[in-house]
Amino acid sequence: MKGETKLLSAETLLLMKDERETIVQYGKKLITSGLTTGTGGNLSIFNKERGLLAIKPSGIEYLEMLPEDVVIMDLDGNVIDGSLKPSSEYEMHAIVYRNRDDVSAMIHTHALYATTISCLRWNLPAVDYLVAHAGGKDIKCAEYATYGTTELAENALKAMEGRKAVLLANHGINVVGKTLDEAFAITEQLEFCARLYWQAKSIGEPVILDDEEMEMMVDRFKGYGQVKKSNL
Repeated sequence: MKGETKLLSAETLLLMKDERETIVQYGKKLITSGLTTGTGGNLSIFNKERGLLAIKPSGIEYLEMLPEDVVIMDLDGNVIDGSLKPSSEYEMHAIVYRNRDDVSAMIHTHALYATTISCLRWNLPAVDYLVAHAGGKDIKCAEYATYGTTELAENALKAMEGRKAVLLANHGINVVGKTLDEAFAITEQLEFCARLYWQAKSIGEPVILDDEEMEMMVDRFKGYGQVKKSNL
């Protein structure tokens, strides 16, 4: 009985428990939806009130990850709580939270079709109106830089200006949102669009929607879906 009380207390005192549990939940969804494989990619949630972010630890299998494995950090790179090494892409997340007041969650994956387009170093154009979920007429591809570097973080932030997603040259895709639920939903939509583009290019030249149509779609998606207070 006494042991059970101690266990409950430890669970209750886990710093940013809700954020950690949400990261574990969506990490599993990345695997089961085929948006990443193995330990590839990473995801985070920023708690603006605390000024801290919860981020996936480095090299941990998503299906084996536990809430206590998730690392809590500040935006200066200091580990506040957690015994594991944080994702090597920490700065790519932190730079977003330092510069984008409109978002509190981010997903980075090596989704197959989005990464294929990034290997060509192309932007993902408006092959489908669903591209507008990311807030623009296309998804830009950031200039290449080695993974885990400040240069990559800066390149990604620059290419994502005015949008909620960016392709990373020869690497993958980053998607941000107000919640991890929103970031995940946009990631799914963009991977679908990337596959459409890949398939259309394989048999012909896809017709790209014009800027006027996409501007209207971006505006319509601003009020799309149900209102959610939080994904935590």
